[in-house]
Amino acid sequence: MKLSDIADNAGSRKKRMRVGRGIGSGKGKTSGRGGKGQTARSGVRIKGFEGGQMPLHRRLPKRGFNNIFRLDFAEVNLDRIQDAIDAKLLDASAVINAESLVKSGVLRRAKDGVRLLGRGEVKAKLNIEVYGASKTAVAAVEKAGGTVKILAPAKEEGEAA
Repeated sequence: MKLSDIADNAGSRKKRMRVGRGIGSGKGKTSGRGGKGQTARSGVRIKGFEGGQMPLHRRLPKRGFNNIFRLDFAEVNLDRIQDAIDAKLLDASAVINAESLVKSGVLRRAKDGVRLLGRGEVKAKLNIEVYGASKTAVAAVEKAGGTVKILAPAKEEGEAA
């Protein structure tokens, strides 16, 4: 191999297109921007413009709102926890909380807290600490002899579920 033999792979570098250099180049005159008007200009291009008529997205009524205080929970079912215990990823004798679920790979991230759901069944006696749990999940864990500690503040009687 000689120094003069060294070259790039074919097609690895591409020359930039020189626009506005005559009709023979294929990109002369309007430089591929078409005719005149708004589309020929840089910057302004209104997608929902309907010729001055009130655009559809403004004719339709607004509906709903985004609750900025809403909590986004990571949900985990009992069968996923049992699978992790069977695979020796979780220790059934230790406290199972958000941190241990993330560490074992059952959850990717804890988000605003973990909510336990009741799909599947547990065989081991578990001590679980989560932000929230469904009634069926609590019943299934207690049936197996375990406990579920809810970390969320208790709701008052007047509050909607």
